[in-house]
Amino acid sequence: MTDLFSRKKPYPLGAHQEDGKLRFAFVSREQVCGILLYDRATGKMLSRIPFLPQERVGNVYCKTLDGVDASKITYQFYEGNTPVPDERGRIFPAIPAYGRERTPAFMRAGFPEDDFDWGEDKAPRIPYHQVLVYCMHVRGFTKHVSSGVEHRGTFSGILEKISYLKEIGATTLELQPAYEFAELEREEPRIPKDLCEPAGNTEKKRNYWGYKKGCYYAPKAGYAASGDSVREFKTLVKALHENGMELVMQFYFPREVKRSEIPEILRFWVLEYHVDGFHLMGEDIPVQTLAADDALADTKLWYYGFDTESLQESGEGLSCSYLAEYNDAWCYDMRRYLKGDDGMLNSVLYHLRHVPWNEGCIHYLTNYSGFTLADLVSYDHKHNEANGEDNRDGNDGNCSWNCGEEGPSRKQKIRRLRVRQIKNAICLLLLSQSAPMIFMGDEFGNSQRGNNNPYCQDNIITWLDWNDAVKNREILTFWKKLVKFRREHPILHPAKELRLMDDLGCGYPDLSYHGQNAWKAQTESYFRHIGILLCEKYAEPERDGLLYLAMNMHWESHELALPRPPKGSCWEPVVSTADETGGPADGEGAGQLLVSVPPRSIAVYRSVPVCAKKKSESPRGPEKT
Repeated sequence: MTDLFSRKKPYPLGAHQEDGKLRFAFVSREQVCGILLYDRATGKMLSRIPFLPQERVGNVYCKTLDGVDASKITYQFYEGNTPVPDERGRIFPAIPAYGRERTPAFMRAGFPEDDFDWGEDKAPRIPYHQVLVYCMHVRGFTKHVSSGVEHRGTFSGILEKISYLKEIGATTLELQPAYEFAELEREEPRIPKDLCEPAGNTEKKRNYWGYKKGCYYAPKAGYAASGDSVREFKTLVKALHENGMELVMQFYFPREVKRSEIPEILRFWVLEYHVDGFHLMGEDIPVQTLAADDALADTKLWYYGFDTESLQESGEGLSCSYLAEYNDAWCYDMRRYLKGDDGMLNSVLYHLRHVPWNEGCIHYLTNYSGFTLADLVSYDHKHNEANGEDNRDGNDGNCSWNCGEEGPSRKQKIRRLRVRQIKNAICLLLLSQSAPMIFMGDEFGNSQRGNNNPYCQDNIITWLDWNDAVKNREILTFWKKLVKFRREHPILHPAKELRLMDDLGCGYPDLSYHGQNAWKAQTESYFRHIGILLCEKYAEPERDGLLYLAMNMHWESHELALPRPPKGSCWEPVVSTADETGGPADGEGAGQLLVSVPPRSIAVYRSVPVCAKKKSESPRGPEKT
């Protein structure tokens, strides 16, 4: 006969179906506590079931109920006379539409149906050197009417845009918090839905981003087009996998979340929802413990940094290939170089080639916080007045440059310079050799009107206006072209960091730097231009080609030397951010050619056989986009 103690199952916490029964585990330090059962259809309370003293293990009360139809009930716990929502609930069927007031009755948890057909679902497991991350807010991505999807602002809306995401080269989606959280906060002056609309009555401010403690086991109901957020989220993950794409979730853990529970939360999403990775956010996250967790050994984990050497020296044979550093180091150095600051060239060259030997590296120029890419070249200062905090919130140091006029401009010269700077930024992003990440809409010039901290803006400030994809088609076309070029040339995204050496004895090192003279870099603090030569043989032995990146962030033109290409080859311009870029001309030094690089521009050249050059030669130089 089984004794009472052996029937106690305190973990996992929350409520679960098990062998046709319902098992509850509730953490409480109160003597009087229990379970409240409600009719799922009517909301009427069905029963109040107390936990018995003998059903307690430490501070966890455990009870198993038989004969209850899980599909017809919802539940809460109680302490004394106070209902307590289950923060580990898997689904909350009564939660109202996004942005509506929640009463305690809305936070009654239910039991999701367990009949989802994953079929032959398989995680893509994309290595970091092939990753292109697209970070998005689930609601903001498709909420605007211009998105053209049927289910705007939802998981289903993302699913409708998968073909677009593939078209722009995204391999890995990163979602801002998409677990259940309360978006309404304290009373604040009402945020106008249109900037021309005056503020009216007060309403609770929305936490649009969701970086707060949440119900970490449930997909956010407000992001579901249907009443079943569980099924809708699983459908999205399955569809992404079928298209060879991954899904990485952001999880923010404030200090009040028990660190011992974080591994359990992540394992749950991997096992239940087949997610491919997590961007861990918050302080004192047990990242070393998570990185050593065997159940997460092939799950992408992103954090500010990992002590990978300690992990590999632990004697357990741990692999760090799915870990990745994710911080702002690349971002601010590249922003300063983009706007023409001096003393940045050595840092830029390091970031362009940096590929950690034992983990991945995610680099980005913009993110959910801070300026969008279009705003980075349009504003010197933040403009967060709509947040209702007198523009005191948000980062004051954006390393941005407005190109001569703050905000929108009618001056054609300024508008063209901004487009060029955006193209330069895209080049820096996609020609760097670690894994690039772009925030939604930056590929077609999305603007947040100078707001660099739109955490409470659930409106046209943060919703993508898809009309911009047509209005700014020049930017979108350039993005697609460079993504394709990066994919076609593996030397631009090698699996290991290049060594600046001729290991193959082919006459060219894998990576080399050039200035006004070939093979002689000029990196003094006042230089803002450099030539970078890449030998493709080091990524694909059967290739004999060379790539040359000519970068000039100075406000004056400069000449750079190109080494002579292999015999029978010549240099061909293929990408330019300037309005005009010609081909190379003979230089004074032996064995070199010269190319004039216009102010604030980047050009890419490749070596091609002379016969191929003659067939495709155009008097206008490179293809313009």
